[in-house]
Amino acid sequence: MLIELRIRDYAVIDELTLELGPGLNALTGETGAGKSIIVGALSLLLGERASSDDVRVGADRAVVEGVFDVEGRLDLLGRLDDLGLRAEEGLLILRREVQAEGRNRAWVNGSPATATVVGRLGSALVDLHGQHEHQTLLNRTAQRDILDAYAGLDGDAAEVRRLHHDWATARDALEERQARARELESRADFLRFQLNEIRDADVAADEEDDLDVRARRLEHARELAEGAHGLESLLYAGDDALSDRLAEARSLAQRLARIDPSLADLAGAVETAYHATVEAGRAAGSYAEGVEHDPRELERVQSRQHRLFRLKQKYGPTLADVVETEARLAEEVAELDAADRDLTALEARRDAARDALHVASARLTAAREEHGGRLAADVQAVLPELGMPGALVQVALLPRDEPGPGGAEDVEFRVSLNPGFEPRPLRKVASGGELSRVMLALKALLARVDRVPTLVFDEIDAGIGGVVATGVARKLAEVAADHQVFVITHLPQLASRAGAHLLVRKRESEGVAATAVSVLDGEDRITEIARMLGGDPESATSREHAREMLRAG
Repeated sequence: MLIELRIRDYAVIDELTLELGPGLNALTGETGAGKSIIVGALSLLLGERASSDDVRVGADRAVVEGVFDVEGRLDLLGRLDDLGLRAEEGLLILRREVQAEGRNRAWVNGSPATATVVGRLGSALVDLHGQHEHQTLLNRTAQRDILDAYAGLDGDAAEVRRLHHDWATARDALEERQARARELESRADFLRFQLNEIRDADVAADEEDDLDVRARRLEHARELAEGAHGLESLLYAGDDALSDRLAEARSLAQRLARIDPSLADLAGAVETAYHATVEAGRAAGSYAEGVEHDPRELERVQSRQHRLFRLKQKYGPTLADVVETEARLAEEVAELDAADRDLTALEARRDAARDALHVASARLTAAREEHGGRLAADVQAVLPELGMPGALVQVALLPRDEPGPGGAEDVEFRVSLNPGFEPRPLRKVASGGELSRVMLALKALLARVDRVPTLVFDEIDAGIGGVVATGVARKLAEVAADHQVFVITHLPQLASRAGAHLLVRKRESEGVAATAVSVLDGEDRITEIARMLGGDPESATSREHAREMLRAG
């Protein structure tokens, strides 16, 4: 419910605050006082395009702010949560700002937002009907939703939306897999060639170092053998070898240690050196005997190194990268080999989803066909008391080539407002006042199931009076039993039924025209009703008539 509407420096409004209550709220005033400007400001809050022309003369910006009670609106609270926002104490505050230089900004509960977000939230809270862009009744989607709400088909429609999503998901998955299969197929031979090239090489990520060591040994085999023999001779096997000299040193150290025990450690160190030298000499000899001088093995190792080098150039830069490439190519080839099986499964999934969608859509179509005629008849039955006695209403179902998220058809409301004329789409034949009255008839039928809590009617009384005005007032009161209704009116029959009566006056502020709003009660309200009746608002007759209307309301 809209609790408060604050407007500052918008058109001829300098600053005003409207406090609205539940039920029927009426806004009245002389022609040109600015009633429709207030509705225009509300339209801005509901997402209408901002213009620097909206800014009041002499001001740098126009601001419109709405405070809504959203307690219990779980759908809206969930939408806020998705946006990372929260309703503070059950309140939602929407704000639009238009600057004189043309920029505009928006906020939700003090957090910056886009005008689109503010408009979507506002449209879930307020339904505006009149000579403005926000005429939801003209939208085929809204007309379809109205029919579904009337027929109690919201659950069936939600099921169709879910199944359409499932089908679209399955279709997209299949198309993506088909595109991938085509891509892989176009390079299938090359993929297999690359994979076989790496597999045939039987690459190990850590073999490169071993090959380098092996190659150096084979390249320098003669040098290694001769060097190792020379080392053996110096250490152990040659004349005057180091081991012989250390044997003499060992004998001397042992003799000295027997004389002076403190030299035992020295003797032990010499002993260790002797044995280590002997061991090293023998090891050098064994190594020399084992050195392999094999030109053919050297050629094999160098060939392997060259092969790995070429693989690194193509798939590297390291052998680890080559191994990773092998794994990736193996996956792609396996994916290619499994393509037919995968595509068959995805096609089956898509076809099953499509069949389920068609079945559910056909069921929904049948229900819409059944209830569309009833809705048209019910609306048509209400319209005479709303000043359209010759109106003919139709609810047309327009088949689609394929079911969409809304089902297998679009819904179009058609109306003929004059006898003898074929019904045409509502958007082509209805004026603002007529459109508002058609919407009022629909809202009267849907009052208990409609989720939008606040309805605004502008110019609903255009061109009507007398008995018709009374009928319109009665219908508005019926709708106001389940909704907050805000009506801009010239008719005393409507204003007298309102729970809250607001009067718009034009005044002058610092030489510039401005609009002010006040809440009427008591004698002030009687005076305004008397004025609206067309008589002298100060005459006893006019005032008594006004009192009678208020008592009857």
